[in-house]
Amino acid sequence: MKINIRKEIAGLSDEIYYYRRHFHKYPELSFKEFKTAETISKYLKDFGIKHKKNVGKTGVVGEIYFGPGPTIALRADMDALPMQEKGSLDYKSRNDGVMHACGHDGHMAILLGVAQSLSKNNRIKKGTVKFIFQPAEEGGGGARYMIEDGCLNGVDEIYGLHLWNYQKYGEVGLKTGAVMASADIFEIEILGKGGHGAAPQGTVDAIVVASHLINILQTVVSRNTDPLENTVLTIGKIKGGENFNVISDNVIMHGTTRAYSEKNRQMIKKRMEEIIEGISNSFNAIIKIKYKEGYPPTVNHDLPVKNVLLAAKDIVGDQAKSPYLSMGGEDFSYYLQKIPGCFFFVGSAPEKNDILSTPHHCSHFDIDERSLLVGASVYLNLIENSFK
Repeated sequence: MKINIRKEIAGLSDEIYYYRRHFHKYPELSFKEFKTAETISKYLKDFGIKHKKNVGKTGVVGEIYFGPGPTIALRADMDALPMQEKGSLDYKSRNDGVMHACGHDGHMAILLGVAQSLSKNNRIKKGTVKFIFQPAEEGGGGARYMIEDGCLNGVDEIYGLHLWNYQKYGEVGLKTGAVMASADIFEIEILGKGGHGAAPQGTVDAIVVASHLINILQTVVSRNTDPLENTVLTIGKIKGGENFNVISDNVIMHGTTRAYSEKNRQMIKKRMEEIIEGISNSFNAIIKIKYKEGYPPTVNHDLPVKNVLLAAKDIVGDQAKSPYLSMGGEDFSYYLQKIPGCFFFVGSAPEKNDILSTPHHCSHFDIDERSLLVGASVYLNLIENSFK
């Protein structure tokens, strides 16, 4: 497999690797990316790129104006995860209990490398590039705060990428339509009537109610979803009961739902409410649900996908293919609800390991750093093609 890294990016490889390792060594949580933002600001200043800080709370937005023409935005997320790194990397996290375990350190490094390269570009004569360094993708919805602070003002198209350990180095995954799922969360509380374990008559056993509810909720996916479409309903946490001989009067469950379409997203919510009402009536229990809509589905637009495909084929050839899809959520979806764009994946599985041996959000997460150069090369091609 021949990978054609852009010579401008190859010449910056040491710097790009350094950026990534520095961010990996000093990770920060959502909306606490203060030092990360300062580091980004310093580099943009060194590159001669004008920029704003404190956008969307802790975000940074840089801009290069080449001349009249379209405005293209490129986005990188900045935040890390609240978890302890257990690997043995030389640049292992120095911040206890915080780790870049998803690839955001690499996303920032890629975008800085592209910014550095474009700051020296004398061939482009038209258009504007915005570099969006966004906080709080990991559940904080930082994209919404960036949008509220005007990061999309004047932007015609937006592009984002994700390093992807579910694909090999040298692959670029993209497709039109949905590529990431909605990510909603819920809490269900069951209020029954407790009593002695040896005298169940007259009680309403919240644990029995919960067991029936869990089983019936699974039919939302198995019997209410088109088999050719993807949905998920997961109960991830359940708490109830006091002792072996006490019938519980209270159970609390927490979970998440996922869907690739808004239609299925709303169907799941509606069916959950209907099932809860039915189970409540059947067992004479009070059941309450708190349902919180999280990120919407991430849905790519046709023309931007074609633009990325054209840019990627020059770098990886026929290894530009459909991605390994995930039911994970991504707040890049908020940008795509506002303007055309494309979110794509850059294969980054470490060469020495099998795919899935270092999954995202694991304590020993690492990447094949050559993927940074692939991502940066695709971005550079994309910008130059857009401004011809």
